[in-house]
Amino acid sequence: MTGILKKKKIAYFSMEIGLLSDIPSYAGGLGTLAGDTIKSSADLNLPLVAVTLISRRGYFRQELDYEGGQIEHSMEWNPSDLLVRLQAEVRVQIQNREVKVGAWQYSLQSPTGGEVPVLFLDTDLEGNSLDDRTITHHLYGGDESYRLKQEIILGIGGVRILDALSYEIRKYHLNEGQSGLLTLELLKRHAMDTEAVKELCVFTTHTPVKAGHDKFSYELVSDLLGDFIDADLLKRFGGADSLNMTHLALNLSNYVNGVAKRHRATSMEMFPGYEIHSITNGVHSFTWTCPCLQEIFDKYMPGWANEPEMLLRVNNSPDSEIWKAHMGAKRNLIDYVNKETNVNMDYETLTLGFARRATEYKRTAFIFTDLERLVRANRKGRIQVVLAGKAHPSDERGKEAIKNVFEIKNNLKDDIKIAYLQNYDMNLAAKMVSGVDVWLNTPLPPQEASGTSGMKAAHNGVINFSVLDGWWIEGWIEGVTGWSIGPEPGENVPYEEARKRELEDFYGKLEHVIIPMFYHRRDDWIKMMNNSIGMVASFFNSHRMMRRYVTEAYL
Repeated sequence: MTGILKKKKIAYFSMEIGLLSDIPSYAGGLGTLAGDTIKSSADLNLPLVAVTLISRRGYFRQELDYEGGQIEHSMEWNPSDLLVRLQAEVRVQIQNREVKVGAWQYSLQSPTGGEVPVLFLDTDLEGNSLDDRTITHHLYGGDESYRLKQEIILGIGGVRILDALSYEIRKYHLNEGQSGLLTLELLKRHAMDTEAVKELCVFTTHTPVKAGHDKFSYELVSDLLGDFIDADLLKRFGGADSLNMTHLALNLSNYVNGVAKRHRATSMEMFPGYEIHSITNGVHSFTWTCPCLQEIFDKYMPGWANEPEMLLRVNNSPDSEIWKAHMGAKRNLIDYVNKETNVNMDYETLTLGFARRATEYKRTAFIFTDLERLVRANRKGRIQVVLAGKAHPSDERGKEAIKNVFEIKNNLKDDIKIAYLQNYDMNLAAKMVSGVDVWLNTPLPPQEASGTSGMKAAHNGVINFSVLDGWWIEGWIEGVTGWSIGPEPGENVPYEEARKRELEDFYGKLEHVIIPMFYHRRDDWIKMMNNSIGMVASFFNSHRMMRRYVTEAYL
């Protein structure tokens, strides 16, 4: 497989990439997925080169006050501590002036011998104006003009940097529309031959939420890009009324995919007339499996890290060792929670986890919709709840959702221990997905493209309890791999009725199925933990995902 590709690289473009918590150039799911993609590509020795922005001040560091009010702090970091500055520089035109673009490199090396270079584009260079030096400072920061400038740097500047570094590119893989302007640079290089450009481009859309698709007025586009490309041509591919970056990528890519089967169907409804495939996301197995379980997998399934399908053999591992490893991870999380919040959680109580970007459709406070029923379930067997997640600085409803959890937390403190951990990042995610007993996911369908945190939880034997949306539709077998919440996809249920069924499912299963099994049928519980590992993690990993991209999109 790699032999066919080895002469040329796949250029993987993403506005955010999460490799390490110490490189804060990511905000959430898209970034960590990109990081997992790169890690699996290195493990599989795929000829990938990744391109992103340096984000010198990160997304933001989240502080929560005693009422749950979110305070955002800049995340200053020094790229020279972890990255190597490259000599190559290119120039792009923004508002009829030249902006210099440099690059830093992080080389992701795998124990298998594979290596993937990750290029971080930077405009904070001597000779650029003060405004231009800040273009690559803030991830998802600033106004529309700032965002479009970033997308010019990523798309146009990214192609030029690859050229300056003498990379031969077989395919350009655009993740979301934010790198869509690279298609314009390619059009100019190929004498406006649209078929030649389409043949070079692969586009993955990652969101079924309309607000997640960037649009820019042509007045702004004209101001920033000038006469870079013919306006009529741009409107032909990007939309008549405004530049829709998703449409631009859709119209100039031969292969387009969503990130789950359900997401493919939703995307085809959003963008009728396009052929859209599906490659369901996965996570990097070794990264997201806690050290306690890594030892067991190494002992009973040697080679699992580079062949995650071997996790099917998890039943070779004694249940007692699986449970002991889980309790080690749980102690690690609970100790952290108690240190950070003084909420005094304990190791033996059934622990539910929820960590998502705090935005309206993710429904952060879903579990607290009916407090009377939650308290009633708690009387059947005690529960404790650990939550985390950042709200975008401009998302006031997301911020209110966090404050709402804090108010409920204080009101329920005599009945149920609840902790909302601040500054959710990759390190905290690893603690949570391995340390809770049940992983909750409650998006408003069909607004979850895929989701990957539940896949990470499954790698650690944590059982999913989720709305049937995104990847969980494919991973769910009721009572075997986990539990569903609400109607099944395809059921024609009115909106209000669907919401009622979700609540009935959630509280009914929590009280009558989940709590009794955890406390009174431990053998059955561990069997479901094994199913999470053997039936879910063995498939929903980024090694399988990347093999699909190679055979379906890259070759």
